[in-house]
Amino acid sequence: MGTQDPTRRSRRHALATLGALAAATLLPALGRAATTGTLRIGYQKSSTLITVIKTRGTLDALLAPLGVAPSWHEFASGLPLLEALNLGNVDFSADVADTVPVFAQAAGADLTFVARETPSPSAQAILVKADSPIRALADLKGKRIGFAKAAGAHYLLLAALQSVDLSFADITPAYLAPADGRAAFERGALDAWVVWDPFLAAAQRQAGARILADGRNLASYQRYYLAATPYARAHPQVLQALVDELRRTGQWVRQRPKDAAGLLAPVWGLDADTIEMANARRSYDVQPVRAGSLDEQQRIADAFFREKLLPRAIDANAVALFPAG
Repeated sequence: MGTQDPTRRSRRHALATLGALAAATLLPALGRAATTGTLRIGYQKSSTLITVIKTRGTLDALLAPLGVAPSWHEFASGLPLLEALNLGNVDFSADVADTVPVFAQAAGADLTFVARETPSPSAQAILVKADSPIRALADLKGKRIGFAKAAGAHYLLLAALQSVDLSFADITPAYLAPADGRAAFERGALDAWVVWDPFLAAAQRQAGARILADGRNLASYQRYYLAATPYARAHPQVLQALVDELRRTGQWVRQRPKDAAGLLAPVWGLDADTIEMANARRSYDVQPVRAGSLDEQQRIADAFFREKLLPRAIDANAVALFPAG
């Protein structure tokens, strides 16, 4: 038998990893082929602007002249969302943390970067209990730390450890989705927990968690909007209308924080004050993704590759951007 091409083998491994994560988080049942005239939008609980747009119903009227209607599909986390995008089960992905596209790119996914939210470094943080003896990042050595694998929180932890000359081998990781992480943190099964808003704000207000460090000077935490490349090429007007509405919605959330929190409270099942705290830490500034602007994406990719969490090294700037050219 001939020797397998290592690049193809790595891509199969990455796709298998993404597929397993998708199955584990119960992907919504979606048809493989897009319905004519339908824009299938995938999103998460932390996809604030898309949730506001969906709740307000503003996108329907904007897309109607183009003969298109939106359909909405919620996912538990970013990796299965991008797996669905790569498989053709959704056309557009709401914002995912900066780490997630790195794994999709390593898997050979055919995705286009449509837009980004500018940095929100304080919207994710390393938490400890209020009475924890952990007072500095160096105190994390030997501790059990919970976080979602491949999430922005994962990279924040890597960067925080590196800043005090610790490595991933110096801690005991516990890979947990936010809901499971919160439960483990509250019952004392974790020494620290790394998470993002609105889960971060909820833990602060409801569980009295203390921030040990957030992303400032460690990880800028940008969130990216992506589309399946075939859809981006075939329907640029639809995507442009959506990007314009995302930009307007981001401005509304920043200018009307109490109204935005009141709108989201029943949808998210959180009190308005917690949501307002979370929203204050996000930029919601939607901008194009420019060529050569993905330097931090490269640092993220390199960090995960060093830890053997990414199956191959990638060039983070070797991606399709919207609009093309």
